[in-house]
Amino acid sequence: MTRISALLAVLVVAVGCAKPPPEFEEVAPADELYAEGQRILEGGRLLWVIPHTDYEAAIETFQAIIDNYPYSDYAVLAELAIADAYFDDGKYEEALSYYRDFTELHPQHEKVAYAIFQSALCHEQRSHGSNRDQTATLDALAFLDQLLATYPYTEYAGDAETLWRELRGRLAEQVKRIGDFYLKREEWESAAERYRTLLNEYPGLGMDAVALYRLGVCYEEMNRADEAADIFQAVVQNYQDSDAAKDAADRMASMN
Repeated sequence: MTRISALLAVLVVAVGCAKPPPEFEEVAPADELYAEGQRILEGGRLLWVIPHTDYEAAIETFQAIIDNYPYSDYAVLAELAIADAYFDDGKYEEALSYYRDFTELHPQHEKVAYAIFQSALCHEQRSHGSNRDQTATLDALAFLDQLLATYPYTEYAGDAETLWRELRGRLAEQVKRIGDFYLKREEWESAAERYRTLLNEYPGLGMDAVALYRLGVCYEEMNRADEAADIFQAVVQNYQDSDAAKDAADRMASMN
């Protein structure tokens, strides 16, 4: 075999072993991708029985819109759809990140109020009862305050106010719990401080009568009889049908 024949043979082998050029799949239009992502979120049934939603597939579909059509209106909607998918999947940290980015990147969008409310719900879902740390509760309230101050007439305002009262009640319950703890230990000043906080910072949440009565008890035990009597009188006058009013009346009778 001559050198030229050998070279030709090598070229033939090389060409035969070469990989075919990559094939690029055509990306569907943004509106079709968005509709497909929403369809996936509607879910189905695993083994025809168990309800199942492939959140990961939906998120990938919405991300394809952002990657391929970054200046499309659907890209903005896809950002919010990804946040909702994470939220529905119980991944609140990831959802919160997307909701926060949405409000910062699109401050004039009509869905900003919704994103703020959902951010509050992300924190609320991670919050605990009144006997646990309340950091997440405070974070949720911060978003609710923002929503109610900035968008007081939005369709989410009613639900926001209801949740606001619920979370404020949770904080108030924690203060009351600490006050009752000190009351049982007869640490009157520490208990009185908590009941004053309850009355000053969390009024109107259904705990005023009890807090006021127990503050009066603290004052009576601290030999501040005149102040205690005034408090008991206020409880009797303002909360006539409450158990606290009956207890206050009994205290007043025993002081005379």
